[in-house]
Amino acid sequence: MTSAAIGAALFVSTATGVVAATEMRCSHQLPPGHHIAKVVERWAEEVETLSEGELDVHVFGADSLVGARENIVATAKGDIECAFSLNFQWGKTLPIMNVTVAPFAFGDIEIWKKWPESEAAAFLEEKLLEKGVKNVVWMFQTNTSVFTTKGEPLVKPEDFKGLKIRGLTPPFDAAFEALGATPTALPGSEVYQALATGVVDGAITDVAAAVSRKYYEVQDAFTVVPVLSAYLHGYLNPEFYDSLSDTSKAALTEAGLKASEWAIEASVEAGDAGPEQLLEKGVKVHIATPEENAALEAVMRPAFDKAFGEGDPDSQKLLELLSKI
Repeated sequence: MTSAAIGAALFVSTATGVVAATEMRCSHQLPPGHHIAKVVERWAEEVETLSEGELDVHVFGADSLVGARENIVATAKGDIECAFSLNFQWGKTLPIMNVTVAPFAFGDIEIWKKWPESEAAAFLEEKLLEKGVKNVVWMFQTNTSVFTTKGEPLVKPEDFKGLKIRGLTPPFDAAFEALGATPTALPGSEVYQALATGVVDGAITDVAAAVSRKYYEVQDAFTVVPVLSAYLHGYLNPEFYDSLSDTSKAALTEAGLKASEWAIEASVEAGDAGPEQLLEKGVKVHIATPEENAALEAVMRPAFDKAFGEGDPDSQKLLELLSKI
């Protein structure tokens, strides 16, 4: 466990005396060295500061409090107060969270700068509340991904044929299947071991995570490709949120907007640095060309769109709102 503010006051003075600060435990799956894990810590410190000591935020990373698959349910049930999840971890529970993994559709960083206060984000926040969590922060993580494997980099559609690969969501997995691969959905914390033991032959992750999770120790070929965008988002148990003072709620709002900006800055920096950091580890790194991206998109995108939810009103509504950003 790491406290967001070492030495933070456990008590705050009020008109009626001295009362204990409210503890807020936040769980996430990212390793300490991940660029977004560092943004989460900074967000926690900002929440404590802006709440004037009312909130005592403790961040538990690397699945040290609750596992990645349990974060959503644990928060909704009130077992913990707060957690962070990657958008594709909503799976079938709220599949529209995965719209940003549409192959080659959300590479423009300007979308993410406008995202937190957009109608699209507000729409998703309503849907999240219906599922039992109160969203408080959006953290853009990547628009630069890597396909990893052993041997030669995965470049052409036919390179994926017969490959066992780490999947993400049913629609994105449908895109992998269109390439001839067999996907298996795994949280990031389990991929290294799966690669090391041959459970999967390759993986997809953001380029910074390939470095921070040390994929280069078990894979030697990496293709840098703008195939998807992913985000981490932070949420609270709604009853816990409702119990907070206006000061604490305002602190969460302000800290959330700041952290969204910090996440973009950190992610752009990490994405730019990632390929060179991989090269320094002695692995093969191929930067996909526009023509190579187009060839992959031609196979992957139709399969994704079909699986994403043709005819689903919420999916179509979200796509409409995204077009306004």
